[in-house]
Amino acid sequence: MDLGLGGKVAVITGGSRGLGLAAAQALIAEGCSVVVAARGEDGLTRAAQQLKSKAARGTKIVTAVCDVSTPSGVDHLIETAVVECGGIDIVVNNVGLGRGGSLEQTTIDDWREAFDNTLFPAIRCSQLAVPHMRHRGGGAIIIVSSIYGREAGGRMTYNAVKAAEISLTKSLGQQLAKDQIRVVGVAPGSISFEGGTWWKRQQDDPKGIAEFISRELPFGRFGTADEVGTAIAFLASPKASWISGTTVVVDGCQSKGF
Repeated sequence: MDLGLGGKVAVITGGSRGLGLAAAQALIAEGCSVVVAARGEDGLTRAAQQLKSKAARGTKIVTAVCDVSTPSGVDHLIETAVVECGGIDIVVNNVGLGRGGSLEQTTIDDWREAFDNTLFPAIRCSQLAVPHMRHRGGGAIIIVSSIYGREAGGRMTYNAVKAAEISLTKSLGQQLAKDQIRVVGVAPGSISFEGGTWWKRQQDDPKGIAEFISRELPFGRFGTADEVGTAIAFLASPKASWISGTTVVVDGCQSKGF
């Protein structure tokens, strides 16, 4: 299916591996130019090499080494996209972090870190990208949250920031509809990719993870990054033109909420 994304420009945070890289691959396959951001230059270089091997003629692959938990990092990312690609049509907000334990074990710095590395990058990137989207007649903002923003699970800090992203998705969707800008959340379940958290746990405790899969994952396996990336590309496309202000679950029926 042609998703109608040819010639569009997508900005992707956390794009050097995992869900961000998979989203970039799916968008490139549909003819988008992509601006991929991450903190590590080596990881971005490897990601760019992978993306270039699949890119159609005329598409651009631009990397931006930056820390989007800081205002200056977001400024650099958005400026890079505008200078190198001429504008922005799609933003994929895909960074997240949540450390800590119980209430008494989790410090105020842990809480600040979670919000600075998850919610505020989504706010800042969206805020700076919207004028450029408006200038181009509209666009799409994708916010990657989690099933654990919809129900209990995972660390307390992670629950809180992912729930906040889901709330942000609704608020921005309502505000930006007048500008023909859609805002859609994607809530993945347990996704495994090489080097990721679930992959590492599987190496360290194969028996325990096998029991987790049997108990928690109805399809008997983890989801893949590509399955989430493909969903992101569809939701960012004109084919999803009547989907906004909501969060779409991509979890193989793992979550328990209605």
